[in-house]
Amino acid sequence: MYTSITGRIASAILTLGLMSAPAVAEELRYAHVGSEGDIQTQYAAEAAAGIAEATGGEVTVKVFPASQLGGVAEMVDGVRLGSISMGHHDFASLARIVPDVAVFNAPFIYRSAEQALAATDPDSSPALQEINAKLIEEGGVRIIGRIYRGARHISSNFEVKSPADLKDKPFRAVPLDLWVSMVKGFGATPTPVEVSELPTALMTGLVVGQENPLTMISANKLYEVQSHVAMTGHMHSVLAVFVNEDVWQALSEDNRAKITKVLDEKADESLRWAQESEAGLVEELKENGMTVITEADGLDMDAFRTPVLDQIRADFPDFAPYIEQIAAVE
Repeated sequence: MYTSITGRIASAILTLGLMSAPAVAEELRYAHVGSEGDIQTQYAAEAAAGIAEATGGEVTVKVFPASQLGGVAEMVDGVRLGSISMGHHDFASLARIVPDVAVFNAPFIYRSAEQALAATDPDSSPALQEINAKLIEEGGVRIIGRIYRGARHISSNFEVKSPADLKDKPFRAVPLDLWVSMVKGFGATPTPVEVSELPTALMTGLVVGQENPLTMISANKLYEVQSHVAMTGHMHSVLAVFVNEDVWQALSEDNRAKITKVLDEKADESLRWAQESEAGLVEELKENGMTVITEADGLDMDAFRTPVLDQIRADFPDFAPYIEQIAAVE
């Protein structure tokens, strides 16, 4: 009897101890390919700090920037497998799971930066909610946030005012089908190059041009190997923040809500960072010797818009209903 009572008391004490013990912190491995100085790198660092604070340290995030855990394909595969908890990149990087997700990176489909951010909100965008359900079912990956990096523009080592200036020239394409299609619309020859290899590819002449937000052009010092920027703004660069579904479901509902709130706040901040920095970046690039070409200088936007959209429609006919849903977002 004494032994039985003692055992029950010990068991009760152990149970109370476990109930009162602090939760074991969950560390998430967060990978991306952005370099120092890029908006996406600032976003990841601040989101990690915000998540730790919001969850009281129950969830911590260790960020691996600048392709430390591999290129885009390796990162996406890592998140699918769970060896990487979460990451971010262009929506189109997830097209190997659900091809239609690339629509959110399609050129010339958003009316403004604000509308681009609204149309990619996982909580309110009908198009994204539909595609997110497919990503979860088919790849075990969920989009939980987004980053606005700014409009993408063309840089080159010669003047570009229309697709005729790029005709048949080797031009860097992000190694994704959507970018290959877009570069064809530019009139150039698509040459897939990972971002980590881009400065070398430009320096050696493997490619003679590329397109990216001004933040990336500055952060990677592409002005050292490029002489011109054409302010095409052909694509609002919105990146998807995605997580392994099993990792996500292993977190408490309360912590998931806190994480989502942090990511939403940082999405709005990323928009502000991009908008506030663009004018200063233009001046910085000029000071570093680049010639900036605008419509006032003869940049023919219609000459780009028409063939690019025609090429996208031909290569991705299934995008049509999603583009309509995106256009309906205020």
